[in-house]
Amino acid sequence: MEETLLLLKEDVQVITELNLNEVPQGQITRYWLSIVTNGIGMPIRVPVIIARGYEDGNILGLTAAIHGNELNGVALIQRLFREIDVHELQGMIVGVPVMNIPALLRNQRGFIDGCDLNLIMPGNAQGNISEVYAHRLMNQIVKHFDYLVDIHTASFGRVNSYHVRTDLGDPITREMAMLQNAQIIIHNPPSDGTLRGAAAALGIKAITLELGNPNTFQKGLIRSGLSGIHNLLTYLGIVKNGMEQINDQPILCKTSYWMHTDDGGVLSVIPNVTDFVKKGDRIATLRNIFGDLIKEYCAPEDGVVIGRSVNPINQTGGRILHLGIV
Repeated sequence: MEETLLLLKEDVQVITELNLNEVPQGQITRYWLSIVTNGIGMPIRVPVIIARGYEDGNILGLTAAIHGNELNGVALIQRLFREIDVHELQGMIVGVPVMNIPALLRNQRGFIDGCDLNLIMPGNAQGNISEVYAHRLMNQIVKHFDYLVDIHTASFGRVNSYHVRTDLGDPITREMAMLQNAQIIIHNPPSDGTLRGAAAALGIKAITLELGNPNTFQKGLIRSGLSGIHNLLTYLGIVKNGMEQINDQPILCKTSYWMHTDDGGVLSVIPNVTDFVKKGDRIATLRNIFGDLIKEYCAPEDGVVIGRSVNPINQTGGRILHLGIV
């Protein structure tokens, strides 16, 4: 058993530059890509899995765990590469199951310095430690893609519906989103320092997949996300005859925003994700530590609950729920 495990470890090639032209055709290849070095000069490596067909075609990138507590995308990418028949591919699938290795190992959301990598893209070659790491992710990996699905979950203390962020005004990214079998799709043109936004600036058609809750593997959502990726592979011509029927039409939101508390206290959020609320509906209560009601919060307008807080201990300015405007 030990000898078998050792062979598996040695089978993964360590590289310092990703050259897709050198990836073998007709097989799945795994790499450890060295991105930066740590404080004692040891490399920090990102896992990359590539399935390349015998014929050239579109290149789809799948990225996950740019926040270290967002795990559903890790399992989705692993499962996709177990299921895919590389001999039927025309083009290439590049999977990066963990983008933010230091955060994953520390069970935290941000990078080593606490920075959110998904707010500083495309990074800076001459910047601080998080900016350099972000820049190298973009320059060494993401720039090779034609299309991108960046997979996320909710953060600590929150839960999410299965939803997609995309530019509904772009016919390609709209179709990419519609194929995902998501519960909700939010019109959200990328312009905010996200990985999706940085990819779009390079001409890469990209969507963000929000796949449930943090720090866990949710098998049902992973299956749903996998179904959407198979649909997308068919749409892009990378595989054939893989389209699955979309049974339920997603809820389309023209915009969305988080509601926040203006006092601290013990918070109880009433509606669940995907529930519709009407203007004036009571959506949350806030109590002091003695249990006395301090305040009630009501929906400011009609909408659908995209995500919500599940942490009762809520400081002033804490999140209540993420409201999508249909």
